[in-house]
Amino acid sequence: MSQLAVFFDQTSKMIEIEMSKVKGSSPREVGARLYVSQDKQMGTIGGGQLEYMAIDKARILLRSNETAKSWKMAVPLGPEIGQCCGGKVVLTLRLLDQALKQQRLQEQADEQATRPNIYVFGAGHIGRALANSLSLLPVSVTMIDSRSEELALCTANIKTCMTPLPEAHIRTADPSSAFIIATHDHALDFLLAKEALARQDARYVGMIGSKTKAARFAHWLAEEAPMLSRAQLKCPMGLPVPGALKDKRPEVIAALITADVISALNQGSENQKTLRTRMDAD
Repeated sequence: MSQLAVFFDQTSKMIEIEMSKVKGSSPREVGARLYVSQDKQMGTIGGGQLEYMAIDKARILLRSNETAKSWKMAVPLGPEIGQCCGGKVVLTLRLLDQALKQQRLQEQADEQATRPNIYVFGAGHIGRALANSLSLLPVSVTMIDSRSEELALCTANIKTCMTPLPEAHIRTADPSSAFIIATHDHALDFLLAKEALARQDARYVGMIGSKTKAARFAHWLAEEAPMLSRAQLKCPMGLPVPGALKDKRPEVIAALITADVISALNQGSENQKTLRTRMDAD
């Protein structure tokens, strides 16, 4: 059961606050939602004074005898409310009935089913740190390793798979998946990177290692699969944050790689939207 489903089950009367219109700068996008009862809340529309005002309004409505089912709040995000975004938003507040609850749960299930797939190969110290980092994001993560004892050390809420043939998961993965390769074996890393590059439809292909390892892989790939290009491969992985790359702690490395992967996934989504818009225009 999802956290939203648990929240709905535990609360009989609540109001949904949705960011329904945005003009200029705002702390969240259209469609962001916050759920409020008299003593609990879940979600966010960006925090700050805007969220406090919306929560107060929702709880006043919950205590009132209002017969309406929805209300609007137009809020300028300026100094008068203590925020400096400079835009203007319209919030829609709705009293949730059972039908709307079921609709929101179905929308959540549909969204989760279409989340980008990220495959982490290797359940070592970097892989487990990545699992912890990626598990907090709206993505579907699968960690793959041949070592049951290493997979057992993973405590993140992700899928795990023990297999002696990890390359099979690359071949059967959905289009636009991301592949992060960080196994205990350089030869296996090279094999998996080759398989991922051969797909030519991955949003991200990254391999743990240094510039020296990247150069060795380029030489190996030229001999093993000269028809493939290593241009898509990220090695070393991680966004180039000044000073951070000298920090070798697994959690820091995982944070930089996570930012790198999410950036690639988001860029891919924007490219697909642009392509669809052009096709519709044609």
